[in-house]
Amino acid sequence: MAQFQLNAIMTSVMNILFLGTGTSVGVPQIGCTCPVCLSTDEKNKRLRSSILVEIDGLQILIDASPDLRQQALRTGMKNVDAVLFTHSHVDHVGGFDDLRAFCWHREGGLPMYASEETMAALQNIYAWAFYPPVQHSGYVRPEPHVFTKSFKIGAVLVTPLPVQHGWVDVHGFMLGYGGKRIIYMPDVKTISAEVIEKMRGVDLLIIDGLRYSEHPTHLNVTEALEVIHQISPNRAILTHLSHEIDYQTLSAELPFGVEPAYDNLRISI
Repeated sequence: MAQFQLNAIMTSVMNILFLGTGTSVGVPQIGCTCPVCLSTDEKNKRLRSSILVEIDGLQILIDASPDLRQQALRTGMKNVDAVLFTHSHVDHVGGFDDLRAFCWHREGGLPMYASEETMAALQNIYAWAFYPPVQHSGYVRPEPHVFTKSFKIGAVLVTPLPVQHGWVDVHGFMLGYGGKRIIYMPDVKTISAEVIEKMRGVDLLIIDGLRYSEHPTHLNVTEALEVIHQISPNRAILTHLSHEIDYQTLSAELPFGVEPAYDNLRISI
């Protein structure tokens, strides 16, 4: 299977590529003349949030943002073996049709994993791909999988983590392999004590840190730091960042072990 190059040491277990790290409108924001939107710092230019994880030769995409085509072209993505969807908001599923590029050279469908609610929304929005199942090689060929508990993709254990994104039920994902665990949770406001307990001590936590000020459906920076303190991961990265966030300013303010994400950030665990 094709693998993206992360310049990682050969013994690394999980390689993570941040395809996009912005909020639903991206940064710069249309029509905005704030300092961050006008910044020349590439780390302040954010496409909609998504990551690609390489584990055991598998390329696992989490969310298909509206910027997927651009993200794939600029990072050299050539293969996706499975897609995990956190929820059905447009900034997380709007690149669905661009998944066709990862179906052209496959036999069979592209495995897609989502909750029952999110899968139903995908089947409604993109009904042409699901009903009847698309057979033509030029189109998206989804192989839908509705999860209700942990499941495996190859040797990777995927644990869905139900959380609240305001009034919307969404899922973060914990991926486990080789004794290492990473969590991706880009849209979250409230996390139950039960889910916090499952997350404790993970190797890497990637979590929503939208902005400094309060937001009704997202963690702000202060709230994200409180969650990180409870979980105590080895490393934490804030993502889904708005134009309130200047990368250099926030980097200087965060405690040791916590950092802001930026597009094309590549790390290995």
